[in-house]
Amino acid sequence: MKHFFDPTIIREYDIRGIYNSTLSEEDAVRFGHVFALTLKKNKIVNVACDGRHSSIPLKKSLIHGLVEGGANVRDIGLGPTPMLYFSCFENDCEAGIMITGSHNPPTHNGFKIVKDKVSFFGENLKKLSILAEDYELKKKGKLLKNFDISKIYLQNLVSRLNQKKELNIAWDAGNGSAGAVMEKLSKFVKGKNILLYSEINGDFPNHHPDPSDHSTLQDLINNVKEKKLDFGIAFDGDGDRIGVVDDKGSIIPGDLLLLLFAQEIIEKNDKACIIGDVKCSQVLFDQVNRLGGRAVMSKTGHSLVKNTMKKESADLAGEMSGHIFFSDKYYGFDDALYAAVRLINLMSSTDKKLSEVVSKFPKLFNTPEIRIDCDDREKFELIEKIIKNQKGKKFSSIDGIRVSLKDGWWLLRASNTQAAIVLRCEANTEHGLKTMIDTVKYELSLINSKLAEQIIT
Repeated sequence: MKHFFDPTIIREYDIRGIYNSTLSEEDAVRFGHVFALTLKKNKIVNVACDGRHSSIPLKKSLIHGLVEGGANVRDIGLGPTPMLYFSCFENDCEAGIMITGSHNPPTHNGFKIVKDKVSFFGENLKKLSILAEDYELKKKGKLLKNFDISKIYLQNLVSRLNQKKELNIAWDAGNGSAGAVMEKLSKFVKGKNILLYSEINGDFPNHHPDPSDHSTLQDLINNVKEKKLDFGIAFDGDGDRIGVVDDKGSIIPGDLLLLLFAQEIIEKNDKACIIGDVKCSQVLFDQVNRLGGRAVMSKTGHSLVKNTMKKESADLAGEMSGHIFFSDKYYGFDDALYAAVRLINLMSSTDKKLSEVVSKFPKLFNTPEIRIDCDDREKFELIEKIIKNQKGKKFSSIDGIRVSLKDGWWLLRASNTQAAIVLRCEANTEHGLKTMIDTVKYELSLINSKLAEQIIT
């Protein structure tokens, strides 16, 4: 049998495409076929999906392909990605596949894959796409069963709540797949709980479910400020990324949220290893080392961070985008609902407001994550050209290029999820930040002046 996937859907750490354009139900069947051929142990594959309209047909097609290929499929149903990850520990399956478009537009979808409880990504995905170009399938017709994990997953989260005082919290699922679990979990949290957009709706009618996009947090901010709440929590489309707003309505960046958790862990284990991705503030790395922990910088991407966690035996990891991974007292995968539990536990054990706690961190000036539209076929080559132009400068090229200068640093990297390159700058002063932005704009203009014009200073 022969099948050719659109080359744009095989990403570094998962599969993502546009439904019925670059990603079809036939792709799902064929992926199920070739993935099943790689299974060697119990051949049990847990499958779940988010609430997008395309997720159900893609799931049916994927399951059809897996079963024909000889897999024993357990249908987890609809829910957040971390519930799928959790299920893999509960029934000791060989693999798990989540059908989700994550934070991308409603027309997008894809697959996040784990095998032997670790991410299946990178070269393994590329090998499967090559295998699909010419493979032999002997239809084996294995088992398909339903596996309702939602109650067990919720009970696990609730059992980890250790709330010492009442807290008033706003919750926003953005109509994503974390909504149902969020609603049930909030009932166990002592204090006032304001729920926003918990109904799962693949059209995302209220706002796009991406807490790293600050514009999507406005309703959460308004509720926190108007009702004088302690903080607000938001989830992305598949519940593996968290966004947090403090009591003053200010957004807590993902790297500072990571530092908040890191401090607590290092207090109990001064040898703790904490991982941040290349987009994280230098404050994170400096403070972790100052407190006695060991800070490690990783490539961006949930699969890549988890891989680095395993290599470094890390206690905690996170990304600027809001993926938080706890090995400390948890399983090591990115679970925004569990991160919410940890935040509740932490803030209920202090008399300080969240804004007060974060205000103690060293103050630097930085940009948010800025995405610059760039064709998928050009973005990686463009970054390579910029790297070549930085000879003689101090930089890291583990993921794109992060250049360190006297007053700060700037980063350019190719997005692995969108047709874009990502920019972030940080400096000790406002003037220094402007210098960083001007510098990276100049460097980009040497390669592509039209892309440089997208940077508004």
